[in-house]
Amino acid sequence: MDRMLVVVFDKETKAYEGMKALLQLDVDGSISVAASVLVKHADGSATVKEGDYPGPLGTLLGTSLGSLIGLLGGPVGLAIGATAGMVAGAAADLDITRIGDAFLEDVSKVLVPNRAAVVAEIKEDLTTPVDTRMGAIGGTVFRRALSDVRDTVNDEEIGAMKADVAQMKAEHAKAHADRKGKLMEKINHLDSKIEAQLQKRKDRRQAAEREAQAKAQVLKAKAATAKAKTL
Repeated sequence: MDRMLVVVFDKETKAYEGMKALLQLDVDGSISVAASVLVKHADGSATVKEGDYPGPLGTLLGTSLGSLIGLLGGPVGLAIGATAGMVAGAAADLDITRIGDAFLEDVSKVLVPNRAAVVAEIKEDLTTPVDTRMGAIGGTVFRRALSDVRDTVNDEEIGAMKADVAQMKAEHAKAHADRKGKLMEKINHLDSKIEAQLQKRKDRRQAAEREAQAKAQVLKAKAATAKAKTL
């Protein structure tokens, strides 16, 4: 199952240890993961670092993973490490993360200043391998399955607004002159909201396409590495 994973530690060094453990589980074939370390400073600001991970994480940032990292950076702002500058343009968009605000709230209560976390997108069949390794290091694990539910909600909302517009236009055609202006204001307002929702849906689809391409690159890189080891 594809999930977002956040493991919170009380020290930055433990977060790096946790990321290395996840990467080892990836090498062992227990999971497939793209991960980074996020450090919360005393002033509430955050820094994102890739540490010594030379993999293709950068190709994934700006999609679901990058958006979650941006959101966890908090209102004070996100300071970007030299090796993770690609996250600077990541949209802090809860829709793109596909995990909902309840998950973000749960993590934020534990990821307080002077703590660090491994933030990852993970594919795992069992939760035990990750939970066992992270628990041994002292990490608090949060995970949430990725979902397309927001697309469904978005489509229903757009459909409802279009129905309202259609009704108002029918009413506008029969209304007196003094009423037509007010109806047109409402129609224009709803048209603007529909356009905004359609743009958000387009943005999500483009993000999903980028993510699919990035994951294909990850698999290609892993296959190339495995082949090189056999030579």
